[in-house]
Amino acid sequence: MANHKSALKRIRRNEAVRLRNRYQHKTTRNAIKKLRGLEDKKEAEALLPSVVSMIDRLAKRNIVHNNKAANLKSKLAKHVAAL
Repeated sequence: MANHKSALKRIRRNEAVRLRNRYQHKTTRNAIKKLRGLEDKKEAEALLPSVVSMIDRLAKRNIVHNNKAANLKSKLAKHVAAL
């Protein structure tokens, strides 16, 4: 158990941040699955910018690696273009 007030605060803060990161990551993964499942090109093109924005946000906050974000965006763009 922590002995300092600041350490106790840091434990609480870390848990809150961990839950927020987990929520954002899961939400983005669900959006990616939804985009990959679409068959209509117009719908996919409309959804792509918001999904790319979500992926960029994860990369900016170091929830996913920058290269992983770039790979995801590239593959999604190729998928939408191929529809």
